[in-house]
Amino acid sequence: MATRLPEAPKVGMVSLGCPKNLVDSERILTKLRSDGYAMSADYAGADVVLVNTCGFLDSAKEESLEAIGEAIAENGRVIVTGCMGKEAEVIRARFPNVLAVTGAHQYEEVVGAVHDAAPMPPNAFLNLVPEGGLKLTPRHYSYLKISEGCNHRCSFCIIPALRGDLVSRRPDAILREAEKLVAAGTQELLVISQDTSAYGVDIRKEPRMWKGAEVVPHMTDLARELGKIAPWVRLHYVYPYPHVDQVIPLMAEGLILPYLDIPFQHAAPNVLRTMRRPANEAKVLERIHKWREITPDITIRSTFVVGFPGETEEDFQYLLDWLDEAQLDRVGAFRFEPVEGAAANDLPGAVPEAVKEERYARIMEKTAAISAAKLEAKIGRTLRVIIDEVDGDGANARSEADAPEIDGNVFLRDAGHLKQGDIVRVQIEDADEHDLYGVPLA
Repeated sequence: MATRLPEAPKVGMVSLGCPKNLVDSERILTKLRSDGYAMSADYAGADVVLVNTCGFLDSAKEESLEAIGEAIAENGRVIVTGCMGKEAEVIRARFPNVLAVTGAHQYEEVVGAVHDAAPMPPNAFLNLVPEGGLKLTPRHYSYLKISEGCNHRCSFCIIPALRGDLVSRRPDAILREAEKLVAAGTQELLVISQDTSAYGVDIRKEPRMWKGAEVVPHMTDLARELGKIAPWVRLHYVYPYPHVDQVIPLMAEGLILPYLDIPFQHAAPNVLRTMRRPANEAKVLERIHKWREITPDITIRSTFVVGFPGETEEDFQYLLDWLDEAQLDRVGAFRFEPVEGAAANDLPGAVPEAVKEERYARIMEKTAAISAAKLEAKIGRTLRVIIDEVDGDGANARSEADAPEIDGNVFLRDAGHLKQGDIVRVQIEDADEHDLYGVPLA
């Protein structure tokens, strides 16, 4: 007689915020799946819904609260986790019926809350999970978190208050996870943390054995080893320390992608000082020029804040002139927004909203023109791309210069024979401000 297995409780997940939050969500879901829980793609089918919140900006907090409210309205059984978990009293005041509230990367607490809310019937056949864990990204790329927290105290940021000081993962644990991800189909590893270039400063004297040799917990050593594992390795959230220069030769060797995501935030010395960021912008320009001498195709993406307290028109023009000199490939900009608990809120010289909008429009116009010129120069070239999606005879792809979700795309014709995750060479035929257009080479 056939044995009827008990039905596993189903968990729904709403994941907000940055890729670091996405990795937290994947870890939580992987643990729950290993405990036997099933996943629900909608509210109606879930026995409990997790909302992984972002709490970096007031607008992000409001988005998180709206998501919690929607989950309660649609399902009613909601557990809140993530960065906004630090403000449990705010959440409970607005939504007294939430089942539990936990903070960022409190994996045991949130999993325990799920067990309390939707107990798992004991059955060994339900405790199954893929070797690579559960993912919220497509199969062919994965985010790889190498540390938690941050040691900086930038005046506009409350990340250390939300996630604590830097805590680096062991290099052998990171490399083991990378191998599992690649074995499960990952072609591109996106290395993330709050400060990737600070990786290992807390465990620098604790090398670990990997494949018969010691690996020092340092960004350069880790990047070198990751480059031996995955076809593409992309570095995000790199703070411009001097030792970042050491990873550029790895790009020239083809071990890691010629791509650096460096959140410069501004260029004017006065603004950088009030932000509590490094203020030697001239030396940064020298280093960028040297990086391009070593790896001419290096892509540098960055983000900038406009309208920071005390930012004058002269400061903003300094930033625009700096961008003319730096010629960054990919740029995002944000209007300054006060964050509860940030030191910047008490700074004098608040910039009017209308001025913020005007400066935002000007920086986006500037950076769009730079991007358009750089992409136009790629017409006629042959580039490597990774296929994200195939639709009929066309395909959406990304070049080595494009991170998923935040950068541009390479739209391909005559590509119906390709499949997701393929890395192929293409001929670039056209370009616009942000994207390229081309055709696969036979």
